[in-house]
Amino acid sequence: MTGRPFLPALLLALGGVVAPGGDAAAQRATDSLPARTVLAIGAHAGDMELTAGTLLLRARQQNARVVLLHLTLGEGGNPRLTPQAYGEQKRREAVAVAAALGAEVLFAPYRDGELPDTEEARRYVADVIRQVKPTLVVTHWRESLHRDHATAHRVVKDAVLLASLAGVQTGHPPHRGVGLWYAENWEDADGFRPYLYVDVTGVLPQWRDAVRRYEFVGGTISSFAYLDYYTALATLRGAEARRGQAVAFEIDPLGKRRVLDGVP
Repeated sequence: MTGRPFLPALLLALGGVVAPGGDAAAQRATDSLPARTVLAIGAHAGDMELTAGTLLLRARQQNARVVLLHLTLGEGGNPRLTPQAYGEQKRREAVAVAAALGAEVLFAPYRDGELPDTEEARRYVADVIRQVKPTLVVTHWRESLHRDHATAHRVVKDAVLLASLAGVQTGHPPHRGVGLWYAENWEDADGFRPYLYVDVTGVLPQWRDAVRRYEFVGGTISSFAYLDYYTALATLRGAEARRGQAVAFEIDPLGKRRVLDGVP
């Protein structure tokens, strides 16, 4: 048996672990890690900023590179505007939100409500992964009220594998060793069970200021109280994690194991 934990059930900070010695030990563990890049892939512009934006801000505080990939703009979500007009607005908003989060932003060529569950889409995302070279990918959970979210889960999960295979030709060399986390989204709640918790205490004011750049977050397009919901959720997850605020993620079942040398 080895003494290496595969994945801890609680993270004190991005990349940190629960360890004897408290925060100082966790910080030393974080400082010893190699350079990190977080790639957050959402079905629509706004999905990852709302569900994982606090994680992205924490990552930036720890000098990680942060990249957002929007598979669609979510251009069909405003009944008062044409998809073309709202798509142009969403693109401008996405650029502004990314800048406020300290993130780079990429846009895929797909349309809202029509994200293709195809090999072509998987290879497109795999090639983005190869170019960005993330150490961690964050995307949607597998169950969702929205077909684009569920499709994004399948496409991204397969793309992480394709990106690692030398036999898959995309124009860029393989990239492997990528962690894959699934964000907590009110539309993706069925079957989601929090497994990893990241401490995001102190970043919520900056996150709230950033995501308000999306008009739909302010309540003039959708009646859903996005800011209130995700702020309250961060407080709830923080209580569970014994932190001020936290954000929770699910992973694939195969990763939920720890191998110990003996009884701890």
